[in-house]
Amino acid sequence: MTSPQRLVLGIAVLASLVTFLDAAIINVALPAMVRDLGGGLTLQQWVVDAYLITLGSLMLVAGSLSDAFGRKRILRLGLLGFGATSLLCALAPTGAVLIVARGLQGATGALLVPGSLALILSFFSGPEQAKAIGAWTGWTGSAFIAGPLVGGLLVDTVGWRWIFGINVLPIALTLALLARMEEPVRPEGARIDILGAVLACLGLGGPVYALIEQEKVGWTHPTVLVSLGVGVPAFIAFLVQEKRSPHPMMPLGLFRERNFWVGNLATTSIYGALSLGMFVITLFLQEVGGFRATAAGLALMPTTLIMLLLSSTFGGLAGRFGSRRFMAVGPCVAGVGFLLMLRVGTPLDFWTQMLPGVLVFGLGLTTTVAPLTAAVLGSIHKEQAGIGSAINNAISRVAGLIAIAFTGLIVGPRLDVAGFHRAMLVTAVLLVMGGVISALGIRDPPRKA
Repeated sequence: MTSPQRLVLGIAVLASLVTFLDAAIINVALPAMVRDLGGGLTLQQWVVDAYLITLGSLMLVAGSLSDAFGRKRILRLGLLGFGATSLLCALAPTGAVLIVARGLQGATGALLVPGSLALILSFFSGPEQAKAIGAWTGWTGSAFIAGPLVGGLLVDTVGWRWIFGINVLPIALTLALLARMEEPVRPEGARIDILGAVLACLGLGGPVYALIEQEKVGWTHPTVLVSLGVGVPAFIAFLVQEKRSPHPMMPLGLFRERNFWVGNLATTSIYGALSLGMFVITLFLQEVGGFRATAAGLALMPTTLIMLLLSSTFGGLAGRFGSRRFMAVGPCVAGVGFLLMLRVGTPLDFWTQMLPGVLVFGLGLTTTVAPLTAAVLGSIHKEQAGIGSAINNAISRVAGLIAIAFTGLIVGPRLDVAGFHRAMLVTAVLLVMGGVISALGIRDPPRKA
């Protein structure tokens, strides 16, 4: 790996790291936020989903922005915006202000992930590209799991507001590195689909709002009915717009590539499972198990270590042998990890009831993530790297926000052992579905002699 490539990989990892870390770090701080601001489970769901709605819906247009105006410029804009909105979250005086600030934070975070992955595809090729993607997924994926530990330490020492203030440090480092990087070649003919972006936001936000609020006011409440009445037609109109637009932000033609559409279908199932499972585990450890925030974060540290140690290896293996076998086996192994957590009861004995499942889950997740990313992005042309990575990441975030919106229906009005078991079972089923989809649908490219 050359020095410019190492610089690009470092920038790609750091730029994405803040968004992944922020999405994961929030879970462990939710009980403290409710104690401070009130709002109960509804506030907890909206603090998570307000971020994911704007992150997921605007990530698509962000991919187009990256291709149209240059990846370096959009990354810089996203980093500055993410820093400013993080400080707004840290200073939020009420739950309503925090939810709005989280939505703005997700909007700026959407500018970071597509551009960072597109950088890797621009500067790497062949097996080196798969290995670089493996390193990227290892670091960013581990942030998804390490977030609860970092958040727990901050919550237990200086308070939950610092989980947002801490973002300033990696953002400053990334901006310094970005100044040293040359602007990669910009794809020709890229345009911005503004109408598509508006329809995507309405099409995602409306149904998610209805899912969260119906638990409190019922399905027949006017606000729930209006949300569905606006959101569902808007999502259909979004698909029509993307089909007709000469410059769509989600080119439907990409889904003609078998590995692209199958990989994104598997992504929906796998990342929906991960979001639901991590959300419920973190809350359960604190609210039922009696763990402090730091201890709840430490509970998932084994998964982080496994990802850091093995993700690059599995990325390299996928580059040599193809992604199919890893995408088929990995999610099923991760699902077994969640099934092992069905042994959890009260009083909670973490070492015997939960740790075995965490270890098995970590191995399965590490086997899956890098090959999945490599399969999806390896199926499209480099010129479409920005929008391709944006679509895949948007789908994973949308799957997560929908899964979390269903949390109340799965666990019930109050999280207890029975609700925890239901959530673990649903998570396991979704993961196994992702493995089956991959086994049946993914096609490995012919191996070179």
